[in-house]
Amino acid sequence: MSSNTVAIGTHTLNYRIDGQPGHPWLVLSNSLATDHEMWQPQIDVLTRTHQVLRYDTRGHGMSSAPDGPYEFDHLVSDVIALMDALQIETAAFMGLSLGGMTALGLALEHADRIDRIICCDARSDAPEVYKQMWPAMIGKAREAGMDALVAPTLERWFSEEFRANPANRPALDRTGDMIRRTAVEGYAGCASALMRLNYLPRLAEISVPAHFIVGELDPAAPLEVMRDMAAATPDAQFTVIPGAAHLSNIERPDLFNKTVTGWLGRA
Repeated sequence: MSSNTVAIGTHTLNYRIDGQPGHPWLVLSNSLATDHEMWQPQIDVLTRTHQVLRYDTRGHGMSSAPDGPYEFDHLVSDVIALMDALQIETAAFMGLSLGGMTALGLALEHADRIDRIICCDARSDAPEVYKQMWPAMIGKAREAGMDALVAPTLERWFSEEFRANPANRPALDRTGDMIRRTAVEGYAGCASALMRLNYLPRLAEISVPAHFIVGELDPAAPLEVMRDMAAATPDAQFTVIPGAAHLSNIERPDLFNKTVTGWLGRA
């Protein structure tokens, strides 16, 4: 395994590689206000069959935060530039929330480099009510710092049952730490990209195998929204993770991992 930084234009991306050389590549992309460590519950199982590349989205984790606002074209091109730097010709790609939206952009624009996608707990458009929430969130981060977003974000990201169980305190604390170490400019830049999200009209153009996964209780990417996304994507698979909210990979890693490894094995 290795953890390194690579220059991508005017900024740097932090990345980590796990797994055995020679296995097919799988790239993992984090949600808004987390970093590559959000995928830790998946690494043991995914590295049995894949060489796994995790990276911190620009402005997150240990990646630098260029001046915003950002566009999804920027986030998509970052992935291709990272793959180029590491001499990765093709890879499967899995992302959650912001990372899942990045997966859609990659499938649409770089089907020659991305051979399949798993899009988790993500939207493909930004309806007006969704757009309107972000300026206040950005303003809160700029005025009070990322710590001010920890409590309300954890409340949205995890079910009440999960948050009430003392055994899950370490997972909540680790997630809170990821939020705190997100650069304000990175958060604001990526949130601005979310406000202009508009992949929904193009989902029918996706030509690579796609699997949509959503937590049953996800308020940010509701089950019905993701079911419609899957229906609009040719031959896509759709799976609901029972009892999970937004970070379904952390809340129900058992079911999430079984779903992902099963589909990757069949695909």
